[in-house]
Amino acid sequence: MTTVDPITLDIIENALKNARFEMDGVVVRISLSPVIREQHDEFPMICNARGQMIVGQFGSYIPAIVEQFDGDLNEGDIFVWNDPYACKGSISHNNDWCVMMPIFHEGVLVGFSSIFGHMVDVGGKVPGSMPFDARTIWEEGLRVPPVRIYDKGVLNEGVLAIMLNNSRTPDMNRADLMALIAGCKTAAKRVGELCDRFGRETYMAATDMLLDRTRDAMKVLIEKYISEEPVSFTDYVDDDGVGNGPFKMTLSIYMRDGKAVFDWTGTDDQAEGPINFHIHEGLCKLFFGVYMIMAFDPDILFNEGFYDLFEVILPEGSLLNPRFPAALSNRLNTHTRFFDCQAGALGQRAPHLSMAAGYGTSPHFIFTGHDGDGKYFQLMELLFGGVPGRPRGDGLDGHAWWPLFSATPIEYIENYYPVQVDSYRPVKDSGGPGLHRGGAGIEKVYRVLEPGRISIHDDREVVPPWGINGGLYGGTSAKWIVRAKTGEKERIPSKIDNLEVDAGDVIIFRTAGSGGWGDPYDRPAEEVARDVRYDLVSPEQALEGYGVVLGDDLALDVAATETLRAERKAERGAPEPFNFGFTPEVA
Repeated sequence: MTTVDPITLDIIENALKNARFEMDGVVVRISLSPVIREQHDEFPMICNARGQMIVGQFGSYIPAIVEQFDGDLNEGDIFVWNDPYACKGSISHNNDWCVMMPIFHEGVLVGFSSIFGHMVDVGGKVPGSMPFDARTIWEEGLRVPPVRIYDKGVLNEGVLAIMLNNSRTPDMNRADLMALIAGCKTAAKRVGELCDRFGRETYMAATDMLLDRTRDAMKVLIEKYISEEPVSFTDYVDDDGVGNGPFKMTLSIYMRDGKAVFDWTGTDDQAEGPINFHIHEGLCKLFFGVYMIMAFDPDILFNEGFYDLFEVILPEGSLLNPRFPAALSNRLNTHTRFFDCQAGALGQRAPHLSMAAGYGTSPHFIFTGHDGDGKYFQLMELLFGGVPGRPRGDGLDGHAWWPLFSATPIEYIENYYPVQVDSYRPVKDSGGPGLHRGGAGIEKVYRVLEPGRISIHDDREVVPPWGINGGLYGGTSAKWIVRAKTGEKERIPSKIDNLEVDAGDVIIFRTAGSGGWGDPYDRPAEEVARDVRYDLVSPEQALEGYGVVLGDDLALDVAATETLRAERKAERGAPEPFNFGFTPEVA
C-alpha cells in the first residue's frame, strides 16, 4: 500500500476541504431560489471510490445508489433522485433533489462528488410541497428514483422535462438543479488536479489514511464517554399536524463489544401525519459522530472513518423508520429533536461538555399568490430560533441548527416578493435562564402586500426546550395574524396550509428559544443586567429566573442580589440535572 507523508496528507486534506467549500460557492452563485441562493440549504460532499465521505456534511449514501446500477458507471454520468424510499433514506423528503457524479482519473474511478439541495416546489397538493396534513408520500409531490440526468455527458432532456413539469417553480428548480450539477463538476475537477499533482495512488491512499485517522480519534472518544451501562433520554415532538401527539422519542446509548450502540427502542410508532423521519442508517451514524466530534473534540476531521465503531437500532415502523408510504415532508420536527435526544443522553455521562435543548425544528413560512401583473410568486423562507446554552457560553440568538445556513436578507425578500418585513428581533425571555443563557427565538413580522395564501410549519409550541445542569427551560413558539380589514389578532396553529390573506394583513411569526446551561444563580449579575438593557431578558425574569434585583432605573442592586441568591440556593438545594417545564400527560 502506498504511504503518504504527513505534510502531503495535510495538503490533500485541506485541498479537499477547500474543494468542498468551493462547491458551496459555485452552487449559491448559480442557483435562483432564496432557499439555496440566500439560505444555503444545500449539502455537498466528496467521497472515495468506495463511496465513503471524506469531506462534507451529511454522510455518504453513495453505496446504496451505486448498487442499483450494478457498477454501470461511466465518465460523464450524473445521477439524480429525490424519492426517500427509493434511496434507503439518503435524502429524507421529496423537496431534496440529490445529484451524484462518479469521478474518473485517466479512466479509473477515484471517487464521487454529490450534493443535495432543497427545491422550492416539487408539486403535490400545496405550494411548497410540504402539506402539514399529508397522510401518505403520494400527497407530497413528484418522486424520482435514481436515474441518469446525464448519460456519458449527454443531458437526458426527458427526465429533466418530467421533473420541471411537476413543479410550480420550474425556472427556479432548473437553475438550482444545474447549480448542484456544476458544484459536483467543480469537485471532480479539483480531485483530478490532486491526482495529477501527487499521483493517483498517493491521492487514494491519502483518503484512506484520513478515514483511519478519524476512526482512531473516535475510538478514543467512545472509550472515554460511552459506558457499558445504558444511558437513556426521552424528548417529544408536539404533534403530527393531523391531531396526534405529543410523540415520544427515546434514545439509549451504551457500549457493546467495543462499539457505541445508539438504540431508539421505545420511540413511538410512525405518525399518521408527515413528521416521520425515514433516516438512512449511515446518516444516523453520522449525526451521532458529528455531535461527538463537535462536543468532545472539534479538531477531528468529520468523515465516515468511524462508521464501523457505531451500531444503530431503528425499530421498523417507528417515527425514525416508517413503513412506505408514510408521509415525510415535515420530518425536520423529528430530525432536529434527534439532536436534543443526543444531547440529553450524552450529557448524562459528560454534563460538562453537553448542551441544552434548542428550538428543535426547521420553521418555515410560505407565501404564494399572483402579483399586480398576474405573475405567480412563491416565497419560501426558513426561520431560525434559539441555539442552546453550552459549556463555552451563551446560546446563539436566532441562529440556524446548520452552521452554514444564513437568514434570507430582508432586502432580498422585499425586492422580489410583495412582502414588507416590519420587524425582526429576538423574543424577550425565550432564552432559558442559566449560567450560560439559552439563545433567544426570533420574532419576524411580515406584512403581505398582495392577496394570497400562507403556509406555516413549526414545532416546540407545546413542548419547551429543556435546560441542563441547573439551567431552566426556554420559551415556546407562537404565531398570529392581524387582519387589515378588522384589526383583529388571531392565533395561528404551528402547522397550517393555505390560510387566505389579504393585502395589508400582518403575520407575526415567533420561533422557540432554547434551554439554559448551568445554575442561573451563578450567572454574573452584570451580564443579566446587560441582557435586560439589550431587551433579551425582562426585569421580571431577571428577578424570578436569575435572582437579580434591579432598581426602577434598571441599575443593579448588588447587595440585594447576593442576599436573594443565597436564600434561594439554600431553599432549593442542588439544582436538577434537567429542567423540562413539561409533562406529556398534561400537554
